[in-house]
Amino acid sequence: MSRPKGLQANVLGTFDSIVMAVAGSAPAYSLAATTAVLVGTVGFAAPAALLYCAIPMFGIAWAFNYLGRLDINAGASYSWVARALHPSLGFLSGWALVVSATIFMVAGSLPAGSMTLSLFAPDLAENTALATAVGAAWFLVMLVVVLMGARLTVHAQMIMSGIELLILLGFAMAALSHDYAVEHFSWSWLGFSHFDGVQGFAAGALIAAFYYWGWDVTSNLSEETRNSRKTSGLAGLIGLAVVFVLFEVFTISVNMLLTADEIEVNSANVLAVLGERVWPGFGGKLLIVAVMLSTIATLETTLIQVTRSLFAMGRDRTMPTALGTSHRRYHTPWVALVAVGAVALSLFVASNSLGSVGDILDSAVAAIGLQIAVYYGLAGLAVVVAYRKVLMKSWANFLFGGLWPLTGALFMFWILFESLGALDSTAIGIGLGALALGLIPMVWYRRSTYYRPHRLDAAKTEQVAREYERLEPVPASSADDTVATDF
Repeated sequence: MSRPKGLQANVLGTFDSIVMAVAGSAPAYSLAATTAVLVGTVGFAAPAALLYCAIPMFGIAWAFNYLGRLDINAGASYSWVARALHPSLGFLSGWALVVSATIFMVAGSLPAGSMTLSLFAPDLAENTALATAVGAAWFLVMLVVVLMGARLTVHAQMIMSGIELLILLGFAMAALSHDYAVEHFSWSWLGFSHFDGVQGFAAGALIAAFYYWGWDVTSNLSEETRNSRKTSGLAGLIGLAVVFVLFEVFTISVNMLLTADEIEVNSANVLAVLGERVWPGFGGKLLIVAVMLSTIATLETTLIQVTRSLFAMGRDRTMPTALGTSHRRYHTPWVALVAVGAVALSLFVASNSLGSVGDILDSAVAAIGLQIAVYYGLAGLAVVVAYRKVLMKSWANFLFGGLWPLTGALFMFWILFESLGALDSTAIGIGLGALALGLIPMVWYRRSTYYRPHRLDAAKTEQVAREYERLEPVPASSADDTVATDF
């Protein structure tokens, strides 16, 4: 069965995909926007929360790696969960990504506007209405870039993410070698002693999941990537490893160089304060540039994730079929882009009623964390089911296609339920309420033209691959379910 046409194939290579994975996790933005939230939740245990969340997160990355070898699909977890577990769960997985990405349009655009104002009009940086307007302008620019195709998108990412990473690496080395920092380092920051019980750990891990979120954009770009059965998953793993190191280094640096009061007062701009402490005079401005570039870059990758997911759902008729329409010239899902743009701009206006930039970020981060836990957890279960018949064929299959993803899935579901008692009503309402809204289109399209996908079975796929090899060598991209499963 041939894959439906629409997106431009073979546009991205391995290095391009790695750049997209790093940009998707937005290291500078995540640190600037989320450090105050994480420190406010777990205190000095912030590095530990990132460390212990990274272990199961790598299990989810392996799940995406293995599932991507079975099914090349712009919908990624939406398609995999539907084919391995159940169409309804697949829809909810796709919906969780869609709503989390749409909410992020506000959580990402506001800091972009605030950081821009910090550079050119510092006195206006905390003006929520003005920050919203400037952020909306950046959002519209990124919307146009994404509309014009994956090639232009990755070129823009190389420039923005390249500058961002150079700045971050320079600051990381300077912070770790700072005399004051060396004297105040403590190994206890990587242990469990600073967590406020099990519920406190779960709340910290939920926020840490938001830090890492975004590396899986490589899977949503799989239909546009060369040799994507191997490239997309590998790029996601490498990107996750890169941002893990950056997150740990900077979070430890914050513990060493800033006080809790400094972090709380500067909750929307922690990196700027850190920059001033490391390189007085110009350090803060330089890190603001890094955060601004990171924020704009991740708006781009988030737009890719949500529009590719909607494109796949429209193509399968589990959402309005118009969403599955691609632009004739650019081969991008332009209808989905217009729809997401309209909803996001409406949310920009509504977000002003929530208060300051920092208040909006606090609620949005926790809400998105709940939604991330849902679709990452379902993907972790999906790979175990899809590979269940071949898990014992090799230790690699057992560990990377079974045990580690399953551990990651159970961890995601655990922090989802455990953290509910620690979150405020706004975060829970946004997080779970947005997920509940997905039941309406799910029921509607199940009654009408809800699709019945072929089951995702690694054992059957391996058999098909062997038949192709026996009869005539065929490139992997020309057969729908052709892959070797013993990696």
